[in-house]
Amino acid sequence: MIGALMLDIAGTQLTQEDIELLQAPQVGGVILFGRNIESPAQVRALTDHMRQIRPDILIAVDQEGGRVQRLKQGFTLLPAMGCFGELYQAEPERALELAEKCGWLMATEVLAVGIDFSFAPVLDLNDISDVIGDRSFAKSIQDIIPLASAFLKGMKRAGMASTGKHFPGHGSVKADSHVAAAVDTRSYEEIQQKDMQTFIQLQPQLDALMPAHVIYSQVDPNPAGFSEFWIQKVLRQELGFDGVLFSDDLSMQAACVAGGADARIQAALNAGCDMGLVCNDRVAQCVALEGIVDLPLPNQERLERMRGRIPEIEVGEVLDLGDEWCQVRDEITAFKNQFA
Repeated sequence: MIGALMLDIAGTQLTQEDIELLQAPQVGGVILFGRNIESPAQVRALTDHMRQIRPDILIAVDQEGGRVQRLKQGFTLLPAMGCFGELYQAEPERALELAEKCGWLMATEVLAVGIDFSFAPVLDLNDISDVIGDRSFAKSIQDIIPLASAFLKGMKRAGMASTGKHFPGHGSVKADSHVAAAVDTRSYEEIQQKDMQTFIQLQPQLDALMPAHVIYSQVDPNPAGFSEFWIQKVLRQELGFDGVLFSDDLSMQAACVAGGADARIQAALNAGCDMGLVCNDRVAQCVALEGIVDLPLPNQERLERMRGRIPEIEVGEVLDLGDEWCQVRDEITAFKNQFA
């Protein structure tokens, strides 16, 4: 069974404390960071060990491309998604072809080392946000939708579920919600007609969403990830979204409005999130786990859809995933270097 808490670990292998935590029924996932990565072989050994301890665990990573990618040593360094938006202005067909290949390449490498999914893609607009920028495909909805759709097709072709973030849109909010409270003062109508459109139009291709740690103050006093209005009324009822909802990291500064780690994960789950992330703080993870120990387990059928098509292969210190992988890797690397 899959629990409602996703946490992280400190090193490149499991400690005894990690092993005991993974066995807690309400732990459902592990997210890997750069400090957990030494080589493809080491990552695959780590994820295999996690599954020996907890066969049903979901393992995730942030492998967006550009400045947000945790798997580097021995993996393809991916371009920022904004590079595809730049190319799209001049060569739209080539941009779409490369975006699809990049989605496939990212997913193929992540799955090869035993990780179920990357929290990708970013569907925010590249507007005024300090934290989004070229993590976004483009500045306009009209450009983001075809590019993200192509990237999503590539992920799916490789066997990976997708997570669109950060609903209903973080791009029009300047503050970085990792380090500050982020507030968007626009009306629901403005948000719905602008930032939300990427999520609405790409919804049929999305397996999961991650709500933003942003307070849309004209709509609801709570950040979207703690808001029954955004999660229950808008996402579940009005849009009919039946995918997984992951909270953004509950250790981020913008999540502090809900109180301690136990109050934060309770707020996220009570609002309708399926799984809460608590990262980079073992004490907070234990407090959060204690806070949900008596809650029912989340929707199992929904969470099972996030399980990746992980190949049964031997992984070496350097990846070697076949002819198509070699060809696409070289093509994407050349494209990235073009924009360097």
